Amino acid sequence: MKYAIYGAGSLGTILGAYLTKNGVDIELVNHNRAHVEALRQNGARVTGTVEMTVPVRAILPEEMSGGYDVIFLMTKQLRNDETAAFLKPLLSEEGVVVTLQNGIPEPGLAEILGEGRVMGCTVEWGAALQEPGCSALTSDPDSLSFHMGKMPGITDSQCARVKALLEHMCPVHLEENLLGARWSKLLINATFSGLGTVIGGTFGDVSGGKDMKDLALACMKECIDVGRADGQTFAPVQGKDITKLFYYTNPVKKAFARLLLPIAMKKHRGIVPSMLQDLRKGKPCEVDAINGVVCAYGRKHGVPTPVNDRIADVIRREQQGELPIRRENIRLFEDLR
Repeated sequence: MKYAIYGAGSLGTILGAYLTKNGVDIELVNHNRAHVEALRQNGARVTGTVEMTVPVRAILPEEMSGGYDVIFLMTKQLRNDETAAFLKPLLSEEGVVVTLQNGIPEPGLAEILGEGRVMGCTVEWGAALQEPGCSALTSDPDSLSFHMGKMPGITDSQCARVKALLEHMCPVHLEENLLGARWSKLLINATFSGLGTVIGGTFGDVSGGKDMKDLALACMKECIDVGRADGQTFAPVQGKDITKLFYYTNPVKKAFARLLLPIAMKKHRGIVPSMLQDLRKGKPCEVDAINGVVCAYGRKHGVPTPVNDRIADVIRREQQGELPIRRENIRLFEDLR
């Protein structure tokens, strides 16, 4: 069997380190030559809530030789059409691309790769690239998990193969409701990654202070309203029904949700939003694949999304250099809380 992680950056470096350490022969693929060279010379160094250095196989995309049975796709969605077209001829006869990207990427990938070629997986932990070859795990080690599901045409054997691979890192939960799992993760990313990027903070910063909590809850409520309008049933996140915990229709329920928010984020409070990491490096971020998706589905179904609209607008302005990334940006939402 032949395996690869395509886009082995912050998350992929850690996944590759865990899989390699536990006996999986897998290639870590990245466009960044400095990162690839550091991985080759020094191994994959993981810091943060764990410390380890693992010798890994690292290559550039042009060095991929084909015949892959599983490719974990961990790039940003900015060039998914181009990426899918590149990976398609590299798959083996029963090879699959497993997307661990944000948003809802599976339908678009399946259009290019074809039926029986796409699986989806949500990542329930965070990471931040520190320097070439080094990534920090920002979630508690006992809170790591994956939630994966299959698109039409995927066989039980393909599914079992992917599950077994990911279990070399942490528990894997099979999702019959893949899109429901995607919407649950989208809710978390739109809220905590979106607002964290707005204010230049971590997931924990978004769950601290009444003003931030109220804005976070308003963002979550919008996501739930939009997902439900699209006919989706939100999947549990690490065993918890987030719609029951955080959806409110009266002040009492909202007050309970406000108290619960920092508790729910306790093991993930150190996560630095991936969009914020990109902006700090001067790179375009995935706001259109996160908050932008919520806004687009809201327009489609006639559901207002003023909070997500504002988050997306502020992040785009930050990306263009029109706004500094700072805590005071919360004031731009005073009319929406």
